[in-house]
Order: sequence, then C-alpha cells, then structure tokens
Amino acid sequence: MALRLNIIIASTRPGRGGPAVAKWFNEFAKQDGRFEPVLIDLADRNLPIFDEPNHPRMKKYEHAHTRKWSEIVDSGDAYVFVTPEYDFFAPPSLTNAMIYLWQEWNYKPAGFVSYGGVSGGLRSVESVKGLMAGLRMVPIPEGVPVPAYQQFINDEGIFQPNDLITTSATTMLAELTKWATALKQLRA
Repeated sequence: MALRLNIIIASTRPGRGGPAVAKWFNEFAKQDGRFEPVLIDLADRNLPIFDEPNHPRMKKYEHAHTRKWSEIVDSGDAYVFVTPEYDFFAPPSLTNAMIYLWQEWNYKPAGFVSYGGVSGGLRSVESVKGLMAGLRMVPIPEGVPVPAYQQFINDEGIFQPNDLITTSATTMLAELTKWATALKQLRA
C-alpha cells in the first residue's frame, strides 16, 4: 500500500498563486510514484480562528469542521505544504490549521514547496518549523523554493517549472519517502 502524501495549499486569500503551484506538484508527485498524493486546499476547509474549547491533545472535538480536518490530517503519512510568504512569515491560515490538531500530526514528516519573491518563500518555511517541532512533526531540510514564482505561471494559469525546481522536487520526495517509511513504523 502506497504512502499517502497530503499536499496542503496553505494560502486562502483571493488572487493567490498556491493552486497553480500545488496542482503542478500534485501531478509531479503522481508521476514520481512514491506516494499516493492528495491535494487539499485550506480555502475549502474554511476553518475559523481556532475555536475548540478543549486542548487539541485531548482529541475531544466539538465542531464538525475540526472533526473533518482531523480525519484529513490523520490520513496522511507525510505532508507537503505549498506556502507563500506574507510579510516574512507563513500565512495565518497555515498556522491556524496546524494548531487545530496535535496527535494527528505526530511523528510525520513534512516538506515545503514555497513561493514568493526573491526568497522563494523560505522565510515562511522557517517561521513554522518551531511549531512543527511542538507538534512532533519532522520538517525535512530538503524543499522546493520558487523565487519570483509569477514567471513560472503561463497565460493559462499553469505552473511550468524549470529544471532546478523539478530536481528539488525529486530530491524532496525521495527524502520524504525515507522519513515517512521510518516514522510509519514508529507510529505502529
């Protein structure tokens, strides 16, 4: 049975570039074949600011949106967050979605496809790694930064990567596979 890779579009704001980048990466991961990729858009989840009365460690969710989010996250063996950088930080939609849960994230690896201006979203990635450590996730160092990402989106809205981006994606998927396989045994 293939490992499940939840690819999460982190930005929810109108006009975002995430869907184009994420659709490319989802297809890339399918063709790579190491994972069963599932594309998840936080905009579709419509999570309000964290509103559960109990601490996420208790896993006593009172709201349907949290229970559904719990099922989605729990189903993944690994995650790739497709995230922009907003004001040198991750989008609030990403940090909010992460703090909703605790056990569901535990002992699972995460990679990033980040996009933005000159930094390629790397400051966004670094801003959430501390949160991931608190959630007992394993953020891997290999990632796919995409600087000046608009240059890779054609007139039809399709993301067209260069060789450096696809090589980075291949490397990240190889590392995620190693970590996901090892950590799945730990969770068993």
